[in-house]
Amino acid sequence: MRRAKLFMIRAPLAPSSRTFFAILSFALPLAVWCAVSYVPWIWHPMVLISNPGSVSYLQPGMRLDYQIFASEVKTAGETGAAPPEGRPANPVYLPAPHQVLTALYTSFTTPPETRDGKWLHESLWQSIQVIFWGFMISSLIGVPLGLLCGAYSGISRSTEPFTEFFRYLPAPAFGALAVAILGIYDGPKIAIIVIGTLFQQILIIANTTRTLDYPLVEAAMTLGTKRIQMLPRIVIPAVLPAIYRDQRILLGWAWTYLIVAELIGTSSGITWFITQQARYQHFANVYAAIIIIGILGLSTDLTLAYLGRRFFAWDRTGQTR
Repeated sequence: MRRAKLFMIRAPLAPSSRTFFAILSFALPLAVWCAVSYVPWIWHPMVLISNPGSVSYLQPGMRLDYQIFASEVKTAGETGAAPPEGRPANPVYLPAPHQVLTALYTSFTTPPETRDGKWLHESLWQSIQVIFWGFMISSLIGVPLGLLCGAYSGISRSTEPFTEFFRYLPAPAFGALAVAILGIYDGPKIAIIVIGTLFQQILIIANTTRTLDYPLVEAAMTLGTKRIQMLPRIVIPAVLPAIYRDQRILLGWAWTYLIVAELIGTSSGITWFITQQARYQHFANVYAAIIIIGILGLSTDLTLAYLGRRFFAWDRTGQTR
């Protein structure tokens, strides 16, 4: 019976089942990563050289393609020279989980490679500020305008056609223009996040507002609610929980624009940290930085979800996750 309930449409899960599946969603990718990293016969296309033997161009710690390594071993055997030795390994761009776990700690404790480099926590804080201001400005414009478009047909027809056109324009294309107008520091980065999320916000919130049950509006009018009071007293309270959920999703979009935005003007933030670590082939630090972004984003979303349940306790739609 319990197994059949898992496949019922929108059937709520027991708290223990929700916890189990939440853990499983992380455990499965981690298991694949561990298998690829630690089980030699699954996927190890490289050889990590431990002893170069008679091959002059090899060095201990060097990674070599498996086929080239096998060819060198065969050649050494045919000529009677010392063959190279090594063990199966993955490419340098795929570190093992324990290496990334170590990097999660050392990234906060190891000084930057260059004098002008920044610590990981400094880079993260700079990126958080760019995300905050970009999404804040976008929301201050997009949420009210989306509400008006969803509530009033005249405003919708005079706003949404241009918004539909503009949302297909890639935000990074405005990078050079943003630098010319706002300078080379955080201004153009914030502008790219605003451009990337604002027009999506307007359309999504307008569509959410249109989901309001019209009988509710008719009932309010029957009870004597004036037209000027309809938006603040009826429409906004009715759709506010759904708009709050929309904003949680749109905040994730803002993070997707961050990497591109931080490449505009002076490189900064977490993108600069990732670029610098990749330049020195410290790919464990690259993965650590990417994981930290995911942890930060997920923590923010879970916090917002918790606050949403507290603010909108009457809303049952968002309680099933």
